Amino acid sequence: MTVLVIIEHDRGNVPEAAFEALTAARQFGLPVEAAVTGEGAADAAASLGAYGAETIHHATADAVGDYSPEAWGQALAGVVEATSPSIVLSVGTDRGNELMAQIAARMDLPFVANCVEVSDDASSMTRSQWGGALHEETTLDADTKLLSFAPHAVEATESAAVGTVVDVAVDVDESLARTMIKDRVVLSEGITLSTAPVVVSGGRAVGSEEAFAPLEELAGELGGKVGCSRAVTNNGWRPHSDQVGQTGTRIAPTIYIASGISGATQHWVGAMGSKNILAINTDPEANMVVKAGWAVLGDLHEVIPAITEEVRKRKG
Repeated sequence: MTVLVIIEHDRGNVPEAAFEALTAARQFGLPVEAAVTGEGAADAAASLGAYGAETIHHATADAVGDYSPEAWGQALAGVVEATSPSIVLSVGTDRGNELMAQIAARMDLPFVANCVEVSDDASSMTRSQWGGALHEETTLDADTKLLSFAPHAVEATESAAVGTVVDVAVDVDESLARTMIKDRVVLSEGITLSTAPVVVSGGRAVGSEEAFAPLEELAGELGGKVGCSRAVTNNGWRPHSDQVGQTGTRIAPTIYIASGISGATQHWVGAMGSKNILAINTDPEANMVVKAGWAVLGDLHEVIPAITEEVRKRKG
């Protein structure tokens, strides 16, 4: 009996989500294996042993190259059939869930997506619904259990294993390469909102596009990124790419500084993965203040510059 982790990657670059999946797999107390395919798979495999993958199955086929959900799905389903694991899992990113769905459809197996808690035998779990606004208790009855963990439900930690790579020749229909990546556009360089260790966000109370300058200063001093609420994007003060929330970006920074944000459910869903939350607000009853680990009751236009000044003093 083993746990097989489906590894997503982009031409060999492995995202943090894959390491979260390997960490989650270790909770079942079974040998952890991984499956990887596509262009750059050999490079991706090299980093997996450090997170507990004892064996990495490299699915090879002429029709498998750059990411194609159908071709990769058939290749990875071939690994599942060849290895007969008791549990197959990934993290529920767009690509992770897409590959798991492909495997489930090809093998006629049920698939439970976006779990936040899973029993030791993966027969029951709590899954995230409606972008995290609802938790559902469910059960899974199958000889091979397919599931994905919600992003940031598990913090990736290292646990070194042998990490032996085994090539697995699989049959992939060449016609499945009809779905492919034709181009890539770099939206931002360096750290992104979803990967930033510090996020400084502002809500409607910031007041204007220009008034975000102090938040930019603080984020710069802390090596973080600036986010915002939906009300801010609706007013045209910040682009949608800066929005934290159910319909924006989900974040998991070491600290989230939410200034002038009431904390509506949709925003909280995007921010609840934060390890620490500091709310700055004049309303002591605001949802973000009530749920935050720390709160400063005051005017953000005074508090944010004061924090920035103190950070600069401590940095010397």
